[in-house]
Order: sequence, then structure tokens, then C-alpha cells
Amino acid sequence: MARPARVTVITTVLNEAETISDLISSLSAQSLSDIEMVIVDGGSTDGTWETLQRLAAKEPRLRIIRDETCNLSASPGPIARGRNRAIENASSAVIACADAGCQYDAEWAARLTAPILKDDAEYSLGGSYIDPQQATVWDIAAAPFLGVKLSREGQRKSCTTRSMGLTKDLWRRVGGFPEVNLFGEDTLFDIRARQLTIPVFPPGAMARYAPRFTLSGAVGRLGLYATSDGVLGVRRMRLIRNLLRCVAQLAALIALPWTFIPALAILGLELFFAFEHDVRGAINRRFLTLVPARILFSIMTPWIVTYHHVVGIITKKNRPNPQNART
Repeated sequence: MARPARVTVITTVLNEAETISDLISSLSAQSLSDIEMVIVDGGSTDGTWETLQRLAAKEPRLRIIRDETCNLSASPGPIARGRNRAIENASSAVIACADAGCQYDAEWAARLTAPILKDDAEYSLGGSYIDPQQATVWDIAAAPFLGVKLSREGQRKSCTTRSMGLTKDLWRRVGGFPEVNLFGEDTLFDIRARQLTIPVFPPGAMARYAPRFTLSGAVGRLGLYATSDGVLGVRRMRLIRNLLRCVAQLAALIALPWTFIPALAILGLELFFAFEHDVRGAINRRFLTLVPARILFSIMTPWIVTYHHVVGIITKKNRPNPQNART
């Protein structure tokens, strides 16, 4: 029997033909020795599976599994199902979760799993970032509202399976990733994992995310996440905060015939929300283009989040993401 890998990097994909080669290339270049990759394909129809077959023939550390139950037509939680299937087939006791649409520098896996390999932790979170020089205006405008930074330096204290390390034992004790919803499996896993252990946040372990958003794409992604929160019944305080922002904006608009002071106060508040997390990263050669886009998205965010969260609460139904819509 082959010796287990030191770390298994897992992900699940569906119709990711445009990004899968870059993902495998960056994972194959990891500096961490004795690593394997387990990729579950949920029944892609765009050539992703054929690309994976070609890559696996050249990369002996890449193990690929095709499971057509890991899409929305067969499971309410296809992403979670794919991750669970990948972890079931991992030879290592240490798991690093990655995501299609992301790339990883050579030290990513080593930094993410170092606390686990040293037995200092059993759960680590790396977060994600975008490169401002290569991103679209709307990538940058939407970044803080989607939990993404504009620099890979430092720590990102948010849960995302774009960069998540865990032990296989913790995964079993939590009960795996909950297969109940299209999105939010990482949020639910994080809530349950924190009842059992304390996460660590290793610096420099962020995934580089490249969504290439248009305005409609960024609005759609935020809406998908908010709908998921409503379906799952999580992040209710976030809903309340955004609802209060909607009320404040509307009140300032109504008051404009008499006074512009509330509108100025709201503008100042939105400037704070727009730049509180990444003001240094936002100030670059594209600053003049970025500022109005970021402010506009900040003003739109409470309306998008509130509407879609409430829709999720009422309907208990997710909209499909683009990958599942193509199956």
C-alpha cells in the first residue's frame, strides 16, 4: 500500500474549463513536499473533465473522481457533497481546501497547514485576496463586501474554503460539510467546527481570487450569497445592519427637500463602509476609477443583501450558480 501523503489538497469543480488548468498548475507547484491533489468533478459538460484527464496523465499526484451527484440537479448541497467525497478519498490526515477560480503561490499549502502539521491546531483559515493590478474595477469595488482583501499580506479572519486547512478527524467530528444548501457550506462548517476547536489564521496563506466581475456579475454573486444566508437562517445580525442602512438612506433621501445634512452623513457613513477594510490597497494608480465604483457598490450593498436575504427566508430556495445552470 502506498504511503499516505503528508497533505491532501481537495476541491470540487463543475464546468470550470476556463480556470481548471491554472488551478492545477499552481497546486502542482507547491513547495510542500509529499502532497497529493484530489479533485471531484460533478459532471461537467464544458470540457473540464477531459482537461482533468489530460492533466492527471501528466501529474501522478493528481487523483480525479467524476461524481454526477455533485451538482444541483442531484443534490441540494453539491459543493459540500463534492468536498466530502474528496476528503473521503484523501490519503492524508491533513486536508487543505482549495477552490476553482483561484490560484495559489508556492508557499500557500505549507503556510496554511504548518500549525496543523506541528500539532498546534486542527483548523486553519487563510482567506482570499485579489490583485488590484489585474482585477476589474468591479472586482475591486465588490471585494470587501464579499470578504476579499486587496493584498495577500497579513491575516484574513474569515472562513472560506478557498483557503481552509483542517484535520480529517475534525471533519469527521463535525459531520462533514453540510450537504443542505448550494452555498454557505463553509459558513455552516465553520460554525460547527468552532464549537469543537479554535481556528488559527496563518499569515500569507491567502488564495488569489480572480472573479473578473462586471457590475451585474458582482451584484449577482452578492445576491447569491445573501439568498443562501436567508435559506440557512444564518447571519441575521448582518441582515439587521443592512436593513437599518436601507432605512437611513431612504430617510436621508426623503429629507433632501428640507436639509442635505442627513444625506452628507449617509455619504460619510458609506465612505467608511467602502474603505474601512482596505484603504491602503484601494489607493493605487486606478484610484480615480475605483472611488466612484466602490462608493456606488457600498450604497447598493444593503439593498442587495436585504432583498435577497429576505427572499431566501421566504422561499427557502436558492438560485443556481452559473456552473450548475450549464448542466
